[in-house]
Amino acid sequence: MARDTSPIVKQSRREGYALHPKAHKILIKKPGIPGQHSGGRQSKPSLYQIQLREKQKVRRLYGLLEKQFAKLMNEATRRPGLSGENLLQLLELRLDNVVYRSGLATSRRAARQLVGHGHFMLNDRRVDIPSIRVKAGDVITVRPKSVKSGYFSQIDDVVANSIQGPLSWLKTDQKKLKIEVTGVPKREEAETDINEQLIVEYYSR
Repeated sequence: MARDTSPIVKQSRREGYALHPKAHKILIKKPGIPGQHSGGRQSKPSLYQIQLREKQKVRRLYGLLEKQFAKLMNEATRRPGLSGENLLQLLELRLDNVVYRSGLATSRRAARQLVGHGHFMLNDRRVDIPSIRVKAGDVITVRPKSVKSGYFSQIDDVVANSIQGPLSWLKTDQKKLKIEVTGVPKREEAETDINEQLIVEYYSR
């Protein structure tokens, strides 16, 4: 399973955006691009650079490799409606993101690892592919063998540290470790600090 294993804090500094909860404090202490000396005069970024950085930020935020992200953008463009909003909807409907959004994981990276290790079932079938796309009516549960594991036996602490709020398209029973997909994500429920139009323009060059 291909994935980006570079340090998430370093990625966050490069994008100037907290891609992981633990990156917030680091960005305050160490703002700026890694390896860049402070004090020097910086040129104004070109439109291409701005588009590129927005694309990289969102790609890294959701944990996709370049080929995966470009493929998703291509699908979003073919769908009816706004390509940028379609892209965000496709990203939000990934299984690893759903686990994160439900509050059962403190980050997308943690959710990806949990799914990859086979701790979840989708409609009563064991799954271990984080990129699986869910749809309305799907039910995600924790495998019976995993419920008593160290992680899920302390799920109350995980939920307490979750920064997720209620979503119109997800219904989560954290006591039963059950997630129901009840609809599709709305644009305003995705990450707020994303300018999806810049990504569309990047791929339209």
